[in-house]
Amino acid sequence: VGEQALLKCSFRSSSPIAESLVVYWTYRPVAGGQMETVFHYQSIPYPTTVGKFKDRISWVGNVATGDASIVLQSPELSDNGTFFCSVKNPPDV
Repeated sequence: VGEQALLKCSFRSSSPIAESLVVYWTYRPVAGGQMETVFHYQSIPYPTTVGKFKDRISWVGNVATGDASIVLQSPELSDNGTFFCSVKNPPDV
């Protein structure tokens, strides 16, 4: 709580990294319920503009090295839950 949290995600692809590569980060609260998209990347980062993570997610990844990590600023106990990272690099998934 109060410090930034690095959410690591690494990937490998059998296809060359292309501009069509997409990274999605989603979140589900610990109590369950609706999945929420908190970040996506496609050539440039697109942090969420709505919801509880608005203005608190930063891209720190480098897709050229297989890194799709993000940072959560000022985490709170209410942020507890599961964060999912999904990377698609067509035609590889």
